[in-house]
Amino acid sequence: MEANQQPVTPRSEVPPQETGGRGTRHEVLALLLFLGASALVAGLGGLATASNVNGWYATADKAPWSPPNWVFGPAWTVLYLAMAVAAWLVWRRRNGKSRAALTSYGVQLALNLLWTPVFFGLYTVLGTPALWTAFAIIVALAVAVATTVTLFGPISRAAGLLMLPYLSWVVFAASLNLWAALNN
Repeated sequence: MEANQQPVTPRSEVPPQETGGRGTRHEVLALLLFLGASALVAGLGGLATASNVNGWYATADKAPWSPPNWVFGPAWTVLYLAMAVAAWLVWRRRNGKSRAALTSYGVQLALNLLWTPVFFGLYTVLGTPALWTAFAIIVALAVAVATTVTLFGPISRAAGLLMLPYLSWVVFAASLNLWAALNN
């Protein structure tokens, strides 16, 4: 190597852009904020679910492939953690595509928050139309999550991969929602 040449760093080892002098404390705070946003959505969803999962939903006609209720809490906990870490990884990169990717993440998080009270909470008020409305929301959520995966992947491969189980779960949940709308 000549004296004025720089060594080439493989792309997989290129660190995220510098934090603008903010350092580790700023990155930890950002991670905590992403985790907090996920926890907030999970908590608000839990409030909407709690009073109805043992109410109308307990006697509802559920899809034959529906898992037991106890599976949902742990599954969502893991998914919310993975989503938060994925968003944080994208935020750390701070490149020209990060803003659009994080906006897409925010949209899917809002749709996620909207689905639970519509599916669980509005059924007692509207009946089956609430389940169809929830189905429209979860289809939009699946599209938003797929968009987020597509935008996250080029920025951080790990972030894109971390979102894939969530996309799979949302599609699975959509199948459960569709069955409920057709059969209740």
